Amino acid sequence: MPARTATISRDTNETKIQVSLSLDGGPLPAYASNPYWDAYDASQKEEAQKSEHATQSSSSQQISIATGIGFLDHMLHALAKHAGWSLHIRTHGDLHIDDHHTAEDTCLALGAAFKAALASTSGVARFGTGFAPLDEALARAVIDLSNRPFCVAELGLKREKIGDLSTEMLPHCLQSFAQASGTTLHVDVLRGENDHHRAEAAFKALAVAIRQATTVVEAWKGEVRSTKGVLY
Repeated sequence: MPARTATISRDTNETKIQVSLSLDGGPLPAYASNPYWDAYDASQKEEAQKSEHATQSSSSQQISIATGIGFLDHMLHALAKHAGWSLHIRTHGDLHIDDHHTAEDTCLALGAAFKAALASTSGVARFGTGFAPLDEALARAVIDLSNRPFCVAELGLKREKIGDLSTEMLPHCLQSFAQASGTTLHVDVLRGENDHHRAEAAFKALAVAIRQATTVVEAWKGEVRSTKGVLY
């Protein structure tokens, strides 16, 4: 099977983002050359932007997330880890304004990378369901690789912020990912008292659902799981 990988650069006046993604883990393609990041890397030399708490390397995965928003890094790290991805993301955003553009655009870029890496829904399971607990919290996520972007996210968060991330941005991040990836998402937190636990359970449940939906089924190779024969 061809490697399901993609690299994405997203440049606006508000954010500069690079994403490298492998849906099946393992080695990652290098970021594509980009004038902004090339100049940044040259200026930083050995001191390139790092986020140690969202960096993890193993025999099966390479993960490094550095958006400038610690809790967003934590959620995307959990998503990558439990989806089985290798993922590198780096974002420079206008955090002097607030967290909105950085969080939204990062998830749009990740969704675009996911769609590019998947490339084809031929032979994949298409639907995925995931449940994940975190102590008292329990979340459920369902995904359809439908090419019909839609998102319903009911996280039930009560705090204004978790770390430096506004809680209103968490469902918006999920919506942004669904929009750019062309997927239908339903993510619900069924119970939980702690907002950190509720949010993390939601992203882990989504990871489990994504892993299931993107699984290639040997018996279905060359087939699209749709009565129409296509997904759009």
